[in-house]
Amino acid sequence: MNNTFQKIGLAIAFSPTAKAMLAEAMRLAQLFSAELVLIHVGHHGNEEEEKIKKLAEDVNLTSAYKIVWRQGDPVKEILKACKEEQIDLLVAGALKKENVVNHYVGSVARAIMRKADCSVYMVNNPSVTPQANQQIVVNAEDSAHVERAIAIACRMAELEKSSWVHIVRELKLLGLALTANAQSTEEEYSDYKQSLVQDEINSVEKILASIPHEKIKINIKMVSGKSGFELCKFVERKQADLLVVGAPPRRLSFFDRIFPHDLEYVFAELPCNLLVVNQQKQNG
Repeated sequence: MNNTFQKIGLAIAFSPTAKAMLAEAMRLAQLFSAELVLIHVGHHGNEEEEKIKKLAEDVNLTSAYKIVWRQGDPVKEILKACKEEQIDLLVAGALKKENVVNHYVGSVARAIMRKADCSVYMVNNPSVTPQANQQIVVNAEDSAHVERAIAIACRMAELEKSSWVHIVRELKLLGLALTANAQSTEEEYSDYKQSLVQDEINSVEKILASIPHEKIKINIKMVSGKSGFELCKFVERKQADLLVVGAPPRRLSFFDRIFPHDLEYVFAELPCNLLVVNQQKQNG
């Protein structure tokens, strides 16, 4: 199974960060030997074409690339272009932190992350001289995309010669709470907790068994508490460059809409670059 990306799209706007965003997308396209597609929603004329050409020259983009011009609602048109162009990975810019209004109203970035069929790479601090991701953190929660998320993180670490891949797994506290309420001894409680930790480690190691990672330093980390909050705190402690997560369910439950899904905290805080892994596209 090919766990990398063959066609990378960039949602590009003529903003102060446009050059840096193009440099980031170019780096990823070169990393994966992928085709690069630039998607611009807005007016299309000679002036806009010259702006794109100038941006490409500024970042020394010498390889072939395609430009897709769209007009209309940014989210709808970007997602439509991704489907038509069979984009595997969409690169987009994001705010480091969003205010309360944006949290409820929703931003273009969050809407894209929720609705895109492809994977999405959100850049929170784009640079005209982007660097390799040295510290990569993967959220290894049970989801339809967890194996692909870990595989992509390992592949990126191999290509970028990253220092570490940290695989974070939540320790389920329900069993521990039930054990404590059952008036177990301190020794029994400790043994049961250790058993739960080992079970979670075994689950991660089972996934890793089918993923090439021989040259990569792997750290399996258990966290407990509110998983989105703890995940962000771990990312901050490790000064991670990239957080890789599986795409959340499209249809959240009623309670998830009232009390935001764990990953909503990650989307709002965005402590580093974020890769949201969705299902693999079948190109061709």
